[in-house]
Amino acid sequence: MQLLDLTKKGADLSEWTRKGYRVPTYDREAMIEKTKRQPTWLHFGAGNIFRAFPAAILEQMLCDGSADTGVIVAEGFDYEIIDKAYEPYDNLSLLVVLKSDGEIEKRVVGSVAEALRADEKSADWARLQEIFANPSLQMVTFTITEKGYSVKGAMAEADLSERGLEPVLIMGKVTALLYARFQAGAAPITISSMDNCSHNGDKVKEAVLTYAKAWTEQGLVPQSFYEYLTDPAKVAYPWSMIDKITPRPDDTVKQMLEADGFTDTDLIVTGRNTYTAPFVNAEQTEYLVVEDTFPNGRPGLEAGGVLYTDRETVDKVERMKVCTCLNPLHTALAIYGCMLGYTKISEEMKDRELVTLITRMGYDEAMPVVVNPGVLKPEEFIDAVLTKRLPNPFMPDAPQRIATDTSQKLPIRFGETLKAYAAGGLSLDRLTMIPLVLAGYARYLCGVDDNGQPFEQSGDPMLAELKAIVSGLTVGGDNDYSCLKALYARKDIFAVDLYEIGLGEKIEGMVAELYAGPGAVRATLAKYTK
Repeated sequence: MQLLDLTKKGADLSEWTRKGYRVPTYDREAMIEKTKRQPTWLHFGAGNIFRAFPAAILEQMLCDGSADTGVIVAEGFDYEIIDKAYEPYDNLSLLVVLKSDGEIEKRVVGSVAEALRADEKSADWARLQEIFANPSLQMVTFTITEKGYSVKGAMAEADLSERGLEPVLIMGKVTALLYARFQAGAAPITISSMDNCSHNGDKVKEAVLTYAKAWTEQGLVPQSFYEYLTDPAKVAYPWSMIDKITPRPDDTVKQMLEADGFTDTDLIVTGRNTYTAPFVNAEQTEYLVVEDTFPNGRPGLEAGGVLYTDRETVDKVERMKVCTCLNPLHTALAIYGCMLGYTKISEEMKDRELVTLITRMGYDEAMPVVVNPGVLKPEEFIDAVLTKRLPNPFMPDAPQRIATDTSQKLPIRFGETLKAYAAGGLSLDRLTMIPLVLAGYARYLCGVDDNGQPFEQSGDPMLAELKAIVSGLTVGGDNDYSCLKALYARKDIFAVDLYEIGLGEKIEGMVAELYAGPGAVRATLAKYTK
């Protein structure tokens, strides 16, 4: 029996509801018809986070009657997601919420009215132009990762005048679609990133304007199009902060669903290395805070828990999460988890020394300079992280995944706290856990675990360069640690010169302890967390 097939009109869902599956309680065909006729929300990025969070919020609103139109999703990078995870299942998916107390919530998400390929060579492109031209469209949102907003890529492509208004990169496609809206009457619209990157609205705006400026200079579009995009009464680019852990589809979840009789469990790996499935597993905790600037109105997502506020507050929420209450803790567990052989964050949360490391780092060292946004309490946020989110045994998240791009994360996750100490006149002498994490990074870069065995570090654009700095250091060797100055003085990695602020030598000493030999990582942790 296939639940996603059974949700079609006239199907008997009683068996599934008896098994605890929540299914759409609204007239889905009527919702789809109205959404196609009067679209209000188009989303780019058909991956797991979209299905587990924004689409699920709207699903609840449809079920409780606070919404009567769905969302249209478009994929501009990996079209196989549409081909394999949407179309075969009537754009339905199953959300499996894994709660820290062991409870599991299983919900069919039917809020996606259409799933389209943002490909100028497909029939879907004409439909996307039609959607953008419709005055009813209120907002376009994105979960395309930070790389999707690359201005460098936009500049390179925008200079290719022979390509005209047929770009390959996603933000170029969005700009071309905005031109279709401009030509159809220049109705207002909001272009909103939901990606987990700082000041994400500015990244969207910069990429869009890069294309528009180049096309204007090339004579492909009128100057008035650029003016339309820069008029806040016409086009808005709000900031947002999103937080929800959504790992890859997990084999354990797959087996649990199959035991229920749910057979739509095929794990899908696309040619572009996207991991997906007809189901998506995610944690229960979620936050979405959005700057309230919508010149054409907006769907009332506050009914689903979205917090709308001003730009300054969004920025404070992001800084609270990224600099203090979640992301630094994640990175600390990632660095040490890889060296200690852990493959699950939840297992690390059974390790007394690692728990002590991140607890003291969060409460004792970072909390004194935390940014309090007002709409969320930092103490409650970090309490949930430490007691519910990270220890959740049902969340198959891995330190190896979190360790990806660590060099890009260190400046904001640790450097901002260090700068706040200096700005507030606080003594850096009180810091031990933060230096220990930064020292752990130099040990991580050697690629040898605490048992003396090599391990593969996670992907990082600066990995080769930074590994070269510590290449002369060996675990258990007679090392000259002066090479570390080339690492810890780098403001592009740590946001500050750690020697200038008086922490460089302290960190060097910790690095020497971590390199002392097999077992030194564990011994050093034990020493500083006792």
